[in-house]
Amino acid sequence: MNNSKPTSGNPVIPGWYADPEARIFDNLYWIYPTYSAPYEEQTFFDAFYSENLMDWNKVERILEMKDIPWAEKAMWAPSPIEKDGKYYYYFAANDIQSNNEIGGIGVAVADHPQGPFKDALGQPLIGEIHHGAQPIDPHIFIDNDGVAYLYYGGWGHCNVVKLNKDMISLDVFDDGLVYKDITPDLFVEGPCMIKRQNRYYFMWSEGGWGGPDYSVAYAIAESPLGPFKRVGKILKQDSNVATGAGHHGMIQIPGQDEWYIIYHRRPLSETDVNHREVCIDRLYFNDDGTIQPVEMTFEGVHERKLGN
Repeated sequence: MNNSKPTSGNPVIPGWYADPEARIFDNLYWIYPTYSAPYEEQTFFDAFYSENLMDWNKVERILEMKDIPWAEKAMWAPSPIEKDGKYYYYFAANDIQSNNEIGGIGVAVADHPQGPFKDALGQPLIGEIHHGAQPIDPHIFIDNDGVAYLYYGGWGHCNVVKLNKDMISLDVFDDGLVYKDITPDLFVEGPCMIKRQNRYYFMWSEGGWGGPDYSVAYAIAESPLGPFKRVGKILKQDSNVATGAGHHGMIQIPGQDEWYIIYHRRPLSETDVNHREVCIDRLYFNDDGTIQPVEMTFEGVHERKLGN
């Protein structure tokens, strides 16, 4: 990296945070992470915004568990999206282990990207286990045709559902299914979808989130529903930088083939599983459309204002 210009540095935001989703809203970069703390302390969400990918401003408690009547244990792994002037915020809560428990994937809504977000349903949007997928780690993706897909799953299984235009109810696929199993090889959790040059890049986390081998792999498909054949890893630990690198979000500079990966990792000095930091690095594609392995850095990225 050219060090003659200032860079963001990594971690890009202070504090222990994980599972970052990254978006561009209102001509600002946004990072929406999990508050990385002992499980019972994950009772709220903060957000961060920037004009240039370098200088970040914190918005505290954009959503709190006390405002979600059915959430009682913890909340994590947010994924927001804008649709028709409203902001929809999907998240996991309660870590249910069976269909006899209340919890799963919720949705909150706000008029602004900084919230405050309010529970939209009074109950989970997805509150049961289908195809063996624990209802955690939602990721929302809207295709060019306006159709919204919600990818989610843990326990080594991944599902996709299609949302109605209201963004708070589930649609039915043409074949009559509501929940489609799209699990690629070695999937663990943390799905993420981007579209580039009319191809769908589906990414996910592998390994255990608390260990050093947490990592990110990907597949390429011609449809948002797959099939997703695993290509390989694009993000993993580096003995000189950090371990446990995974559960990421992506930013594309509008109108450019310029991509950034926002992810969490554990500093080499840390053994506490909750000591995770949010970092940002460039992501590059090869000429054949495959993704180059990400080089984790301490420098981060150069200034990148939107619209220049």
